Amino acid sequence: MSLLRADAFLSPFEIEAALTRALEEDFGRAGDITSTATVPEDAPGRAIVGAREAGVVSGLPLVAAAFRRLSPEIEITPHARDGAAIGAKTALMTIAGNARAILGAERVALNFLGHLSGIATATATFAERIAHTKARVVCTRKTTPGLRALEKYAVRCGGGYNHRFGLDDAILIKDNHIAVAGGIRAVLTRAQQAAGHLVKIEIEVDSLDQLKEVLDVGIADVVMIDNFDLDSMRKAVAMVGGRLVIEASGGITLDSAAAIAETGVDYLSSGALTHSVRNLDVGLDIEM
Repeated sequence: MSLLRADAFLSPFEIEAALTRALEEDFGRAGDITSTATVPEDAPGRAIVGAREAGVVSGLPLVAAAFRRLSPEIEITPHARDGAAIGAKTALMTIAGNARAILGAERVALNFLGHLSGIATATATFAERIAHTKARVVCTRKTTPGLRALEKYAVRCGGGYNHRFGLDDAILIKDNHIAVAGGIRAVLTRAQQAAGHLVKIEIEVDSLDQLKEVLDVGIADVVMIDNFDLDSMRKAVAMVGGRLVIEASGGITLDSAAAIAETGVDYLSSGALTHSVRNLDVGLDIEM
């Protein structure tokens, strides 16, 4: 079964940039001195990249690119694709070619694969918990610096959706913006005056009174109800009456997700999808 969404595109420029940073970090100034010392320069190698536990795969394009960066002639045979829900002990890819290249790229490739697959797996579990509702799960900007595009791709591989990628693709007014601007009406008015016609305006509220004020002003496209209890969420959904998109946020967990989604909100945002996941256990085994 594949959970890969149609918009789960991963830019080749992001792959290139991430691999450059990671390989330069790992190879340092002298390169892989262990493989250079112990493996003949032209020795062939063959290896299987596999998942040692069940999960959802993400990051295989980075795995292939890592080995090909060190040896463009390397032969790669895929056995799975990103977004696949796989069982334990599943072969994901066979690699054949220069042994030094295989050994040199191994850790970088597995780091990306394990991390991104962990995110995809966690997202799939979250999405499954709320599948009986209309709500969708979205990630946040709480990502590993330099890896945001990759981590948000992994969320899409797991059947989730993305919130904004950065500060520049949507207006999201938080409590501190409201405080500095002088209140909800003032901050929304300023935002409306500055926003382009394709830019959405979202505002965070922490009470039903603030929500009422947002509705009275009538400018926002999306409202984020932050740390509301379930009863307040249901009241918020009734107050909005479909006039705004509602995003629930604040400490949402797997255990609380279903009940929150059942209140009628449109989105559940969770930073935990990217900042608190456990890597999927993956490995590379040389075949002699």
